[in-house]
Amino acid sequence: MSASNNSNNANNGNARKAANAPITVVSVRPVVLPAPDRGEDLQVGVSAPATGGELPVIVFSHGFGASMKDYAPLADFWAAQGFAVLQPTHLDSRTLGLPAEDPRTPRIWRFRVEDLKRVLDGLDLLEASVPGLGGRLDRSRIAVAGHSWGAQTASTLLGARVLDSGGGPAEDMSDLRVKAGALLALTGLGDDLTPFAAEHFSFMRPSFDTMAAPALVVAGDHDRSALSTRGPDWFTDPYTYSPGSKSLLTLFGAEHSLGGIYGYGAAATTDENPARVALIQKLTTAFLRSALYPEDTGWKAAATALDEDPGPLGTLQHK
Repeated sequence: MSASNNSNNANNGNARKAANAPITVVSVRPVVLPAPDRGEDLQVGVSAPATGGELPVIVFSHGFGASMKDYAPLADFWAAQGFAVLQPTHLDSRTLGLPAEDPRTPRIWRFRVEDLKRVLDGLDLLEASVPGLGGRLDRSRIAVAGHSWGAQTASTLLGARVLDSGGGPAEDMSDLRVKAGALLALTGLGDDLTPFAAEHFSFMRPSFDTMAAPALVVAGDHDRSALSTRGPDWFTDPYTYSPGSKSLLTLFGAEHSLGGIYGYGAAATTDENPARVALIQKLTTAFLRSALYPEDTGWKAAATALDEDPGPLGTLQHK
C-alpha cells in the first residue's frame, strides 16, 4: 500500500467539495478479484481520498500492454479531486506476459469489457480490501474512462457496439450503472482500417450509433495511427457519429500519448507536454463531475475558460 499527500484532508468529507483543493490520497494495489472463467484473477489498483464519503467512482481501462500501474497523471489527479479511481489490469498487459498463441488472445477485447463489469460487480470486495474505504463509494455516480484500446473498452459500457465481420448486428454490452465517460484517443470507424488491422483486429469495427451516454471525447490533431488509412480526424468519429450529449476536445499538436498521460516521464510518450496533460486533467475532472452531479457548474466554467484563453492548447465542440 502506498499513500501520497497532495495537500490537506477534505474539510467535511463531501467529495464534491474536493474540486477546489487537493486532498490526501491512498493508493492500494493489487486488490484481487476472483475470476475463475478468465484464467487469471483480476488485479485492480485503487486510488481514493483518505477521507470523505459518497465518493463518485471512475473505472479506468488502460491502453494496449499497460497495467494498473500506468496513467498515474490521471489517476492521481482524479483521486486528489475526490474520485475513487479503479484500474483493472487487462489480459493484454505486458506484466502478465500472455503469449500471442494463447487461446484467449482473440477474445481479449471481450475479456476487457468483462473486466470493467467485474470491477463494478466487485465494489463490495474492493471497498473491504482497502483500509478505511468501506461504505464510502457512491454507487449511483459511476463513470468510465480509458485511453486508446482502453477507450474502446470503456465506450462499450456507454453504448458503443462492435459490429461482426459482415457489418452487423452488434451485441449490446452497455451497463446502466455507468452514467458518463471520458474517452481519450478512441479509435474511429472500422471502414478506415489498414489491411493489417482489418485482418488482425476484427473487433475494431465499432458502431457509435447507440453510444448515447454523456461523454467527453479527447483527440489529438497530430495523432496518426498505423491502424487507419485516415489522418487524425479518425479519432473524432466517436463524437461525430454518436447521439446524445457529447463534447469533443481537440488538442493542438497532440499525438497518441496526448502529452504524457501514460506516466511521469514514460518512455511511451512521444509528445511530452505537461501543460497539455494539466488541461486534460482539469477538463476530464470538470466534465465527469458535472455529468455525475447535474447541479455542478464546473464543466461550463472550464469550457468557457478554454474558449476565452488567448493561447489555447485545444478547442472544444459540443452537441
